[in-house]
Amino acid sequence: MKRNHKETPLYKKIVNFTSKNPVSFHVPGHKNGTLFPEHAKGFFNSILSIDMTELTGLDDLHAPDGVIAESEVLAADYFGADHTFFLVGGSTAGNLAMILSVCSDGDKIIVQRNCHKSVMNGLELAGARPIFVAPQFDTIVDRYTNPTFDSMKQAIDHNPDAKGIVLTYPDYYGKTYAIKAMIDYAHDHDIPVLVDEAHGVHFSIGDPFPPSALDLGADLVVQSAHKMASSMTMSSYLHIKTPYVSKRHIGHYLQMIQSSSPSYPLMASLDLARSFLATKSPADIDEILNSVQEVRSILSVSNLWDVLPITDQDDPLKITLHTKPGLSGFLVAKAFEDENIYPELATHNQVLLIHGLAYFQRMDYLRNSLKIITEQLKIMDNHATIDVRKLFPRPIEELAMEYKQMNKHLTFRASLDQTVGAIAAESVIPYPPGVPLILKGERITAKHIALLKELIQQGARMQNDDIDKGIHIYKGE
Repeated sequence: MKRNHKETPLYKKIVNFTSKNPVSFHVPGHKNGTLFPEHAKGFFNSILSIDMTELTGLDDLHAPDGVIAESEVLAADYFGADHTFFLVGGSTAGNLAMILSVCSDGDKIIVQRNCHKSVMNGLELAGARPIFVAPQFDTIVDRYTNPTFDSMKQAIDHNPDAKGIVLTYPDYYGKTYAIKAMIDYAHDHDIPVLVDEAHGVHFSIGDPFPPSALDLGADLVVQSAHKMASSMTMSSYLHIKTPYVSKRHIGHYLQMIQSSSPSYPLMASLDLARSFLATKSPADIDEILNSVQEVRSILSVSNLWDVLPITDQDDPLKITLHTKPGLSGFLVAKAFEDENIYPELATHNQVLLIHGLAYFQRMDYLRNSLKIITEQLKIMDNHATIDVRKLFPRPIEELAMEYKQMNKHLTFRASLDQTVGAIAAESVIPYPPGVPLILKGERITAKHIALLKELIQQGARMQNDDIDKGIHIYKGE
């Protein structure tokens, strides 16, 4: 049955419900926006009016059989899934549910090492035994990207009893890889493939974007609709297309992980985001790509960085500046922010800007600001170049301590230099991108500490309290 993707049933239902000026003897406590600080009502009023709860006719996210179910069916139809779950806890909730649905205490699961921290949290919650496959260092883009097929094949051959494989596709920078060969080889061994596709929701549009992992055979795929589509922050999709994992099993864990009072504005924005993507015309995409090209052209004028070229494996909506030797990406990002231009992230040698699916309308402002930025950076102190090429010396590795053993050991904080050789009792996470530099349960190396010190010196933000005072490690392991 051909479905009409201009329809947004959940959004329409909420708006119609609100238009009747209903009397609230129910939660939420703001009573349709009537109870709210006066000075903030101007910003919040329109959204508060649709901030509903599970009233008659508005369905229930955790047992949908009405308008939410209808909206999820439309999403599954558009994305090509057997079923699509709406997520109100971001892709984090989806990653946790995926992992919990395929493995439990002591089960092996093969994991791409440079994955998001939510994947690591899911492994710990499950008590799984992760087999980490290191990414390769791509000298063309000067950063770690994805595991090679040979490394993944080796991991599968040595661990045919693995309950699943967790991959990240695309990476934060929008770079994809030959994931289909890995999926096919995993399926040859009856192993499901779970994909964190947080940055690839718009791949469903088709050319000129890379294919979605869902279209390439992945079993479970999580997409952040708020990252590259039009939905609100924390709203995501979890797609199922597999004989290996049941919808009921996934739904069970989503009920545990997500709030029992899900946000209707978030869910409605997911309904709208699917329609937004499904109704984009080729002319719309051409206009967006022309905008991308103009932004890239403006940024290419500076001699302080290179704008990395786009290949067939790259998302054209991501723009990466690769700084010249000695110039920190953190410093460049700070210069942009001083001009009220905010990049997505910075590393020691790169700055990522996300153009997105909107036409950029402030070209002149960007041109003028770039002149100021370039002049400012010319007089700033340079930083030493950081070498990260040997961060993952072994292609396949396990944790030095299993999750089930961690709670049996006392921990204490040691200075950075004193942690070398010890087992980390916390993950050390530069954010963004949220990929752990050191894993909880991993043995800390001198290379880890040297890189960490350099990142801190250059201004990297860590999701660790007082990281300069040290790292928590296990005592007497």
